[in-house]
Amino acid sequence: MTNWLPDLTSTKGPLYVRIADATERGIKHGRLADGAKLPPQRDIAYDMGVTIGTISRAYNLLRERGLVSGEVGRGTYVLAAHREAPAPAGDPVVARFGGTRPLTAPTGKLRFDTTAAVDVGQAAIIAQLMADIARDYPGELASYTRALAPHWLEAGRRWLSSGDWAPHVETITPHLGVHAAVVAIIAAVTNPGDRFLCEHLTYSQVARSATLIGRQVCLVDSDSDGILPEDFERVCAREHPKLAFIISSGQNPTLSTLPEERRRQIADIARRYNVFLIEDYIYGALLQDRIPLLAEIAPDRTFLVGGLSKAVAAGVRGAWVAAPDHFSQRLRVTQKMTSGGLPFVLAELSAQLVLSGAADDIRKRVVEEIGIRERHVRDIFAGHVFRSRPCIPFFWLQLPEPWLSGTFKQAALNEGVLIDDEDEFKAGRSSRVYHHVRVGFSEGREREAVIAGLHTLRRLLDGGPAAYETDS
Repeated sequence: MTNWLPDLTSTKGPLYVRIADATERGIKHGRLADGAKLPPQRDIAYDMGVTIGTISRAYNLLRERGLVSGEVGRGTYVLAAHREAPAPAGDPVVARFGGTRPLTAPTGKLRFDTTAAVDVGQAAIIAQLMADIARDYPGELASYTRALAPHWLEAGRRWLSSGDWAPHVETITPHLGVHAAVVAIIAAVTNPGDRFLCEHLTYSQVARSATLIGRQVCLVDSDSDGILPEDFERVCAREHPKLAFIISSGQNPTLSTLPEERRRQIADIARRYNVFLIEDYIYGALLQDRIPLLAEIAPDRTFLVGGLSKAVAAGVRGAWVAAPDHFSQRLRVTQKMTSGGLPFVLAELSAQLVLSGAADDIRKRVVEEIGIRERHVRDIFAGHVFRSRPCIPFFWLQLPEPWLSGTFKQAALNEGVLIDDEDEFKAGRSSRVYHHVRVGFSEGREREAVIAGLHTLRRLLDGGPAAYETDS
């Protein structure tokens, strides 16, 4: 057992947080080695002159951060899997924008923290297309991309189409992935200090990116159907956001889909308060639910964003934006300024995947495989409360008492499964606790391994967290 006393000099805040922070610094700086056993709570409480409850809260916080694990009767141990050396302790960028996922994922784990397209053998198709591109465009591969080829825009128009509606080809800009596209839109539409609106739970890396480049995030309430129009109007009136980020179909992580009436209400409110909208339709490519898009209802102020990562191949990094008419040229310039420009090979590959019909063929196979896996989810987790959809590669799982989101995430990691706790999706500071985790199931080609991982999570749920509590 390690003889460890946290150094609390020159620190402020609640005592249990200071103890946890000091212990984390000890782990990160190597003063507490991988596998080291921390002092029992009674001993360290006596040595520091504090209550056992204070130490218990500090140890629980360390467990929530994924730094230690504990078992009744054995003690609390430093986890080797979470030793990261790339950034100095207290690095403000890592602390503010790193999220709850490790910067380098531990190896040998099931990646249930990803929702990339299922591997259905698309590598062979992509390899042939890339070979054709290298043969047909040797000069373009050797140089910079200085213009947007017309067929790149046509591919974006087709991929972003929904039902009988399609954007105008002149409004299309290709991008290096949906995330990069959203950041370019933020940079094109807003200035430092402007407010950027998100739901409390969302794809929070967008909110972190907005904060990183000087925008202020404000939050709007949602229910099981998505953003509440009345709260959207309240936030618009009080906070005056310039731009709102909305996942209209298959919201990440809650799986909500905005009904048509709400979309029309949100569009009307956005017009009244001069708010522009980013409509992230990345999961819409899987759902194809035919509800009119915000971009269809309010094309004058909606940036529709979609890409290939969930339905075709995440590694291709193919994405497009359909912008309001008067913003398309500005967005193209901003895209180049923020990214340095498109790599020819990926822009051409993305276009050929769509225009050849290969993307649609792959999408059908991906959706079919997701449907099979989602049926296993419903069978394995029968009796528990969760939300899933047959075309979406993740589910939103409500944890039974007394599980906490971070504790369950750590317990899953101990069993070899990486999942996301609810904090990964919080767009800003919030006192709200949802007691949910997001579990992706598009990992790898081996369905049997995925099913086994799902059974592992079910056993954890049913067994409860007792085996992972710290000693008292």
